[in-house]
Order: sequence, then C-alpha cells, then structure tokens
Amino acid sequence: MIDLRSDTVTKPTEEMRKAMYEAEVGDDVYGEDPTVRLLEEKAADILGKEAALLVTSGTQGNQIAVLTHCRPGQEIILEAESHIFYYESGAVAALGGVQTRTIAGVRGAMNPESVKNAIRGVDIHYPVTGLISIENTHNRAGGAVVPVENMKEIYEIAKANQVPVHIDGARLFNAAEGAGVEVKDFAQYADTVQFCLSKGLGAPVGSIIAGSKEFIHSARKWRKMLGGGMRQAGIIAAPGLIALTKMKDRLGEDHANARKLAEEIDNIDGLRVENKVETNIVVVDVKELGVNSEEFVAHLYSEGVLAGGFGPTSVRFVTNFDVSDAQLEDAIAAILIAAKKCK
Repeated sequence: MIDLRSDTVTKPTEEMRKAMYEAEVGDDVYGEDPTVRLLEEKAADILGKEAALLVTSGTQGNQIAVLTHCRPGQEIILEAESHIFYYESGAVAALGGVQTRTIAGVRGAMNPESVKNAIRGVDIHYPVTGLISIENTHNRAGGAVVPVENMKEIYEIAKANQVPVHIDGARLFNAAEGAGVEVKDFAQYADTVQFCLSKGLGAPVGSIIAGSKEFIHSARKWRKMLGGGMRQAGIIAAPGLIALTKMKDRLGEDHANARKLAEEIDNIDGLRVENKVETNIVVVDVKELGVNSEEFVAHLYSEGVLAGGFGPTSVRFVTNFDVSDAQLEDAIAAILIAAKKCK
C-alpha cells in the first residue's frame, strides 16, 4: 500500500533505529538524560528561544502551553479550524478550564484587526484573554503557511495588550521550507512554540515546546502532572536529534511531490484540488464524481492507495518521506483508475 493519509505514518530510518539502540540515557525526570538535554538545547537554539522541553506529542505540548500561560476562566483566541480547537478533544476546557474564542481565518491566517477586536476589555462580565494561538502550517487550510508578516502584526498587537502568543507549529519546519525562511523568523513572533519531531521530520515519537527559561520551568511541572515525565527518554530523543538536524533539510522533496500530485490530479476529470499547495498537503474535492469522500477513499484502497477523508466530499493526501518518486507515480495512476470507477 502507498500511504498518503498523513506524514505521521513515516517509519524511523535505519540511522534513527541505530541511534535509539546506542543512545546514552539517564532518568529525564531527574534531568539526567544527556541525549534529551542535547535535543532540548539544540531545539532551543534553532528556534531562538532560551529553553526547550521534550514532550510526548504535539497535543500534549499545546496543552502544556495553554496550562502554563492561562488560568481557569480565561480565554484563548485562535483560528476557527485550528488543531487545538478542532482535534484536541476539548482539552483546553477539560484540563485547563479555558474557553476558546475562534476567529475565521483566510487560509489559516487570522486578520490582525479581528484579533485586536477579540481581546477582552476590562469588564466583570468578560473572561480575561489569556493567550493567542497561531497554527503554522495550518492543517485544515491544506498545509497553508501563515505569513511571517501576519504573525508579526498579531504579535505586536498581543504585546501591546500584555497577552502571550503561542505557535502550534506541528509542521513549522514545513512552513519555513515553504516560505523560504528560517524557523526563527516565525518563532521570534511568539512567546512559545510547539513543533513535532514526528510528521515530516520522521521521528517515531515526540514533540518539543520552547520558550523562556521561566516558562519551561513551569511547563516541566505541568508535563509531570499530565503524566508526561519520562525516564530513560534518550531512546526517543536520539531519533529526534536526527530528525531535527538532518530530516528538516529534505522537506522540500515532500513539497515538490505534493505539487506534482496536485498538478496531475487537476488533470483528472471529476477531481478538483481545493487548496493552494504550499507544503505537503493536497486536498481534493470529489463531488463531481457523484461520490462522497468515504466512498472515494474506499476506491483508492482497492487500488493500493491510502488517503483520508477531510470532509463530506474532500479527500486529503499528504506526501512524506516513505513515499518515493516511483510510488508517487503509481499513486497518481491509481487515483486515475479510482476516479474512472466512479463514473
């Protein structure tokens, strides 16, 4: 099967597996795992932050950020289809007692003026605005890159109102590659950042959150409270180091494959690419075929391709390290056959 459901399906490379086996380890809850410490220091340096913390997942990283920044009864401003709002099981409410205030964006980017107007004034009827969150790249916007200029405007508004900013940067390195900038160019316009070592970077597990030393000190306790304290975590950090230092440099290959995939799909009768392909995600509308997304995904499966439903008539394809150029060609041929079967 050619798996285009997500970049989360990538398997660790042989170099990663060897690094896991050979990793120098210690008890990370005591701060004694040298490989974890090295990963955290490297991540902080790349992002231009004072400190970083290894966590088990992007969702855990986002939730730790919300819990560290906010108090119960406060409010977080975020884009209406952001991952924190859409895909994290209502955790900000369940765990933090924090409510969400959503703003409809354009390709994942919130209008800075709308963000400014959403920040609560001083009134006993209102919750306090505790955090502004920006997702980059934006998953449900088809892997769209939120421009640096947009982030800068929102950050300046936030600072003027003493509100912290968090980046849900699960695919932030894809955003940097897509925009042709360094990740620091995005990270400088946020107080805290979360990014995944898995997904396009290919590590088997783990995410990083980064910010000031004071923030990470508090975040470490929240990680422990959420059951995220790890012991000999160097075996996780070792492949993370390879992801961070080597795999980020090949993300352009995934982006090129996604553009090729989109171009070929646009030439297939009955299929229409919905998104502007900037990174590694292609969203395709299948309604002209007279089927829904679930039915088309089933047709693809029968032809040896795995994809994911992304709405009633939308199907998502995500290019990744484990899909070769030859497999991409085979996938395009299979998509054509699946489309013909629907007619």
